[in-house]
Amino acid sequence: MRLTISPAVRKRLKKTRVARLATTNLKGQPHVVPICYVFDGALFYTAIDRKPKRVRAERLTRVRNITTTGQAALLIDEYSEDWSRLWYVLVRGRARVVTASSQSARAIRLLRRKYRQYAESMLEDDAVVIRIVAQQVREWAGLESEHETTGLPRHRASRSLYNNAQGTSDARSSSSLV
Repeated sequence: MRLTISPAVRKRLKKTRVARLATTNLKGQPHVVPICYVFDGALFYTAIDRKPKRVRAERLTRVRNITTTGQAALLIDEYSEDWSRLWYVLVRGRARVVTASSQSARAIRLLRRKYRQYAESMLEDDAVVIRIVAQQVREWAGLESEHETTGLPRHRASRSLYNNAQGTSDARSSSSLV
């Protein structure tokens, strides 16, 4: 089933440059790293780029965790000293290392289109690509940004946009942060 995301959230996903990728190992120990990502309207992709690493891509903690648990979360957000402009989008879902060369090549093309550094040489043609299929997407926005972009009433700070585990839309609201 295709994920339904509002136009306002899609706009944020397109313009935001950095996300945080959270994974856990089998013991439940968390691991969080900043990443570059792209959302193609259905799937989220990130790749292991050429920035210096202490180990090969396949041995990175995020890759090992995804390989063993198949789960990940993305946090895409914007901070402002004006807290009425704060917002975040939290994506929880199934993750895997892409093995199909056509899907990997497509993801790399999309990432290179979004990030000049990737287009110039920081992303190899055979880079390890991670794909995330969203099972749940939650959005939160401060008062000013919330009203401008989501149309949510100001007293509803958070909502689940989609919960793929049940295969249904979930428009319930919550005033607490996730």
